[in-house]
Amino acid sequence: MSDAPYWRPGDDPGRRQFVEVDGAGRGIDLEGGGHLASVTIAYETWGERNDTGTNAVLVLHALTGDSHVAGPIEAGHPTPGWWDGVVGPGLAIDTDRYFVVCPNVLGGCQGTTGPSSLAPDGRPYGSRFPVVTIRDMVAVETMLADHLGIERWAAVVGGSMGAMRALEWAVAHPNRLERAVVVAAGAAGTADQIALCSLQVRVIRADADFHGGDYYEGPGPRTGLAIARGIGQFSYRTWTEFEDRFGRVAQDDRAVLDGGRYAIESYLRHQGEKLAARFDPNSYVVLSEAMNHHDVGRGRGGVVAALKSVRVPVSVAGVSSDRLYPRELQEELARLIPRAGLVKVITSPAGHDGFLIETDQVAAVVADALADR
Repeated sequence: MSDAPYWRPGDDPGRRQFVEVDGAGRGIDLEGGGHLASVTIAYETWGERNDTGTNAVLVLHALTGDSHVAGPIEAGHPTPGWWDGVVGPGLAIDTDRYFVVCPNVLGGCQGTTGPSSLAPDGRPYGSRFPVVTIRDMVAVETMLADHLGIERWAAVVGGSMGAMRALEWAVAHPNRLERAVVVAAGAAGTADQIALCSLQVRVIRADADFHGGDYYEGPGPRTGLAIARGIGQFSYRTWTEFEDRFGRVAQDDRAVLDGGRYAIESYLRHQGEKLAARFDPNSYVVLSEAMNHHDVGRGRGGVVAALKSVRVPVSVAGVSSDRLYPRELQEELARLIPRAGLVKVITSPAGHDGFLIETDQVAAVVADALADR
């Protein structure tokens, strides 16, 4: 068993299954010009695949999520399912009816090939891990579908970075899914989003323990990752929530400053340290930059042309208080995708994180999408 704070070979696999894909022996060429000889994909499944494979639903996680979309804390899985209220028996994505697949993303650190994985020379990729994009992630996911014998997903569903991939599926592979559910994302990274991710990446790289990304024999830049996550957490939530929970009125003036630290500072530090205890900083860098590169219009005549080309129904939802992926971005998707309809609004004071917190409302969006089948 490894002593890394994220999953490594030799650790308990839990519910993970693994498949190695190699592009039919050709390796995998990446959009940014890199190449991987092969990729190991870690994934989990729930429910039973029917004889024709037409009941399969692909669920895609966000930046720091993983394949454990549903289920308790257990061996191999130190955190509970991140959409426990959405995926399960009798729930919106009913595992008594659907065969549900959730892979860990390319570049991640929970079993799928990423910077902490061993390269062909037996050493971690580290700084040698290539640039990956949302399209590269989806290309690898199509190989997983091929391995599972799934020609066409009943639905591809995701939030945030997972929603970017769901949208890319709809644009690039319309013959391989019946519908998509896109929650809390847009068609391309905005300058605001890129600025935020870039600052987080710079903080990690500035940590003295980063060593250019080749830190796997030492402690690694956990302090940098913790600070980066704090910056991210600030953007994921809202002014209103912070004031209600940590402002002077909420704290009754007396507990605002405790031991030299304000309550909101303690909260952000806690969130950062919690992530640093389970996530690889290099993966945070790689995936953050992949989100920055997100643009469904690249090489396709622009965003308008790409979205207008989508042939499958797409259910679009946004969070009412999301300041990172505001509703204007979802309204653009709904306006330009021919079969998108109106944006469904998830009402929440929690900002972008509402797509993880307001599971009843998210479940209703997903259930409505699947009911249209």
